[in-house]
Amino acid sequence: MKADPVASEDVSTLVREAFGFEEFLPGQEAVITRILAGKSALAIFPTGGGKSLCYQLPAMVLDGLVLVISPLIALMKDQLDFLSAKGFPAARLDSTLDRQQTVQVYDDLGSGRLRLLYVSPERLNNERFLQSMRRWKISLLAVDEAHCISEWGHNFRPDYLKIAGIAAKFGISPVLALTATATPAVARDIAAAFGIESGNVINTGFYRSNLKLAVTPSASAARRDLLLSRLSARAPGPAVVYVTQQQAAEEMAEFLRRHGYQARAYHAGMKQEDRDGVQDAFMASDRMIVAATIAFGMGIDKRDIRYVYHYNLPKSLESYCQEIGRAGRDDQESICEMFASPDDVVVLQNFSYGDTPTAEGVDGLVRDVLGRGEAFDVSVYDLSGQFDVRPIVVKTLLTYLELDGVIQGTGPFYTEFRFQPQRKSEDIFRRFNAGRAEFLRKIFRQARRGKIWLTLDVDQASRAIGEPRARVVAALTYLEEQGDLVVEAAGLREGYRVGEMPADLGPLIESLVARFERRERLDIERIERVLAYAQEPGCLTRHLMTYFGEERGDCGHCARCLGASAKALPAPSYRLPDESDRAVLAALRGEGKAALGSPRQLARFLCGIRSPATTRAKLSGHAAFGRLESTPFREVLRFVTEH
Repeated sequence: MKADPVASEDVSTLVREAFGFEEFLPGQEAVITRILAGKSALAIFPTGGGKSLCYQLPAMVLDGLVLVISPLIALMKDQLDFLSAKGFPAARLDSTLDRQQTVQVYDDLGSGRLRLLYVSPERLNNERFLQSMRRWKISLLAVDEAHCISEWGHNFRPDYLKIAGIAAKFGISPVLALTATATPAVARDIAAAFGIESGNVINTGFYRSNLKLAVTPSASAARRDLLLSRLSARAPGPAVVYVTQQQAAEEMAEFLRRHGYQARAYHAGMKQEDRDGVQDAFMASDRMIVAATIAFGMGIDKRDIRYVYHYNLPKSLESYCQEIGRAGRDDQESICEMFASPDDVVVLQNFSYGDTPTAEGVDGLVRDVLGRGEAFDVSVYDLSGQFDVRPIVVKTLLTYLELDGVIQGTGPFYTEFRFQPQRKSEDIFRRFNAGRAEFLRKIFRQARRGKIWLTLDVDQASRAIGEPRARVVAALTYLEEQGDLVVEAAGLREGYRVGEMPADLGPLIESLVARFERRERLDIERIERVLAYAQEPGCLTRHLMTYFGEERGDCGHCARCLGASAKALPAPSYRLPDESDRAVLAALRGEGKAALGSPRQLARFLCGIRSPATTRAKLSGHAAFGRLESTPFREVLRFVTEH
């Protein structure tokens, strides 16, 4: 949808008057002018490169709602604080909002007061939300972290593949895709998904002249002392210390506090209010240190982060660039140092190995799903438990079947809704004409009454009253938005119909197993690229730029360019399985546990990698669980297979 010509005639004036910026950052004006001309675009800007302005400014100009899809609650919160301070009508819908806040958002959407709304990609699995979307005038769809759409990217999320289809189904145009970490191949995937022409792909490059990159090889046991030496030798300033695991973040924060530093932990295992407290304290401090997993920093616009330390190796160069990109957004010198230990590789690899399903699991799941008839629905949770495949991997497998045309998605739905009337039922009904009031009475009569909640089986109610399911859901959604009901959904299921069913499922299953194995290999290769970067003898900055398809000479300011020579990484400290492990393995097999029936399941168990089956069987407390957690998975799998 094109902007009103009067409103968009001078975006340079608007960016000064509305946002207080004297000029555009590189690439911003090129993206914004394309969006205002009704053209879809892809913005590839470095972390801190000003991607958010590319949809915030159009939201002030376009006639309708700008819908922003983002997986980052921290980004939503930080940007809403910024927009609120400027009096701009924007909001978010996420799980942290209470009922009153949610009702207010829907009320503002219904009245047209909101110009910009942030939601997560998972929100698009909510059939009530999709029902509401049909009533909104959406002028722009902005998709943040758009690299998640690429099957072969470093952070593929199946929910992202649905976004392009929903945009087409709802006739939403233009679309703005945004990312800070797209290799040339991933950029092509994004552009193809959203029909973005090559001339509308704006890539400003990843180079940041104020970031001083350094890598210091270190034995695992020596890293704490190395970190303390760096902190004491350098001027105080806000810093982030990235670790891999949640417990390590807590331990690191406590360690730094014991040595006199103002430090807090941040990870996904914390309550949202505690994470918000850490974020707010960090934003206000000029010397606080946050010991964090990758959950921290996404979307947080603190300009003066002086140091980013990678205490543990990042999982990929894409992740590394995102994380160091949070430093020095004020364009002042900032140091980004990695303490490289090969011992970290085992933990990083296990994340990937834990996601790869067994061949038996893929076989059973595919045959189950495709044996349900022409039209069917499934519960991801149930399939996960039945076939010992992590839920995110079940979603990925179903997505692969969709991509291959074997099945076609008909949309998510819930089997049940629980609702609480917030006023007397008759008071609700009398606001409607006689026909609609009687329709609502029929719905309420179908609900099972409990002490507090009324529970409705939607399909059963639809059949009983002779009305389409969609009308029943739309009625509950409307009453929720009006504040008449508190509604909770349960029993999420995904609907499908069979497309091109192969005569023989064998080759299809083999191709799916191979696809997951390929993803696993790519994940392992990404970790190996991090190790190669850590041992790069030449310019560290140029090494990164080359990976992202950008040709550049030596930077002149990284540790290598300043004379620090590359050093070999210390030898890893893991042990290989021995005779005592053979006895443990034999005992495990003798126990005959179904959750440990295949070599991969056994290897995951010994490496301390949880799966749906081991969780359901409560095996994480078993004496042998995690016995070989410091041993590379491939070595454990070989040991299990050979013995």
